[in-house]
Amino acid sequence: MPLENDLLLRTIRKEKTERTPVWLMRQAGRILPEYRSVRNSLSGFKELVETPELAAEVTIQPVDILNVDAAIIFSDILVIPEAMGLSYEMVEKKGPWFPETIKTKADLTHLHVAEAEDVSYTIRAIEVTKKELNGRVPIIGFAGAPWTIFAYMVEGSGSKTFSKARALLYTDPVLTHKLLQMITESTVNYLMGQVNAGVNVVQVFDSWAGILSPYQYEEFSLPYISQICDAIQEVPKTVFAKDAYFARASFNKLDCHTVGLDWCMDVQESRELIPDKVLQGNFDPCALYGSEEEIAHNVKTMLKAFGPFHHIANLGHGVYPDTDPEKVKFFVQTVKEMSQNLR
Repeated sequence: MPLENDLLLRTIRKEKTERTPVWLMRQAGRILPEYRSVRNSLSGFKELVETPELAAEVTIQPVDILNVDAAIIFSDILVIPEAMGLSYEMVEKKGPWFPETIKTKADLTHLHVAEAEDVSYTIRAIEVTKKELNGRVPIIGFAGAPWTIFAYMVEGSGSKTFSKARALLYTDPVLTHKLLQMITESTVNYLMGQVNAGVNVVQVFDSWAGILSPYQYEEFSLPYISQICDAIQEVPKTVFAKDAYFARASFNKLDCHTVGLDWCMDVQESRELIPDKVLQGNFDPCALYGSEEEIAHNVKTMLKAFGPFHHIANLGHGVYPDTDPEKVKFFVQTVKEMSQNLR
C-alpha cells in the first residue's frame, strides 16, 4: 500500500525531501489525555499492551492529535523476557518488576527462545493499526537491545547502577553470553513478526547502554545489536543507544540506516563519527517545558546543527509524562515550518 506521507522513508533512503520528518519517542501515550482515558479504563499498563485494538487506538492518537510523521506501535520492550518465560509486573509509579530473576545457569532452563507468536498481541496490534491508518504514515516497530533486556532480567527492576547485571559480566561471562544470545534470537523472531505484520521501520532501543564501559559495550552489546541488524533486511533499521558516546564510531559499521542521538551528543562530532548514517534526534525533552518562543529558538538551533544533511527530528529520549501536549504540538509544527524554510 503506497503511503500518503512517506517523508520518513524517503529521508532514511537519503532521497530528496521537502522538509525534515518529525516524530517523538514515547509519543504513544503518556502526555495525551486521550491516552489516559483509555489507560484508566483498564486494570493497568500491561492490559493495554496486551489488548490489540486498544494498543492500536493509542498508537494512532499522536498521529491524529500531534500530527507527527510516523506512528510507533504501543508496546513495551519487556514483552520479550515475558515471551521467553520470565514474567514481569508493571508497578504503578515505580516501573517494571520481575518476581523471579536470572542468577545462575540453572535459571536458563526455565527460558526458551521466543517466537513472534509468543507476542501475538503486539503483532495483532500492528495489523489493526495498519488497517486503521490506511497508509497515512509509516509504522515503526521496535524492541529493546539485548543488553538492556538482559539488565532487567538479572536486576529484576530499574536501577541507578544495575550492579547485579553488571556484576554477572565479570562473574559469569559464559552465562551472560548465553542469555544475550537467547534474547537476540528472540528479538530477531519478534521483529520479523512485526515486519510481516506490516511495520515500515524497526528501532532497537539500548536504554542502558551508557552504564557499560566502552570495552564491555564492545563485547556484551554491540555484537548482539549487529546480529539483529544483519538478520532484518526487509525494512530500514534505527539504533538508539542512550549515553553511548564511546560507541558512535562503531555504530557507523552496523548494518542499519539511522542512528539516534541523545541530547548530550554533539551533532557535528556525531556526524564525523557516523558519516554513513541518517541521524535522528536530538532535542532535549526538557526544552519542551519552555515557552513557545524558547522552543522555537531551540528547534532552529537543532535544525542548523544538523544542517543540509538528511535528518529525522526527534527528542534525545522519550517525552516526559508531565509535558504539555500543546507544547509538543508546537514543537512538531515548528520543525515542519522551519525545516521547510531552511531548504
